[in-house]
Amino acid sequence: MPHHNTVNKTDLTKAPNLLKLWASLLYETLAVIALCLVCAWAFVMLFGEATHGVKRGLLQLFLWLSVGVYFVWCWRKGGQTLAMQTWQLKVVNHESTLLTVHIAIARYVLSCMSLMLFGFGFLWAIVDRDHLFLHDRLLKTHIICVPRNTA
Repeated sequence: MPHHNTVNKTDLTKAPNLLKLWASLLYETLAVIALCLVCAWAFVMLFGEATHGVKRGLLQLFLWLSVGVYFVWCWRKGGQTLAMQTWQLKVVNHESTLLTVHIAIARYVLSCMSLMLFGFGFLWAIVDRDHLFLHDRLLKTHIICVPRNTA
């Protein structure tokens, strides 16, 4: 019986095309916006308005950490976020197993850095021969297509 976090080699397909990657990213953006709205509401209910000063910085940190927990948890649990499930995508390491906590955290941090650099690491997928984002290329992770019954 295969280990629970191993993707069956016969279930693997080629890397997703760019359209599927970008569609998943758009969906992911909507999910993150929704998560941030709920988390910001909870923060404001607990601590009051946070439009300036230390509270504003704490709110921003709280939102960044909340989104990070969402991604790391999803990537560790099954290799898929809500958007990735919808688009039948999964992130795995070079051994086709789920990411370790350390790699998942590194992936989140590097993808955030990419966003701060005008999305450079995401745009990298356009020129990458395997359509990998720069953070996936650096961390030796990749996104695979998986049929719904195996995801």
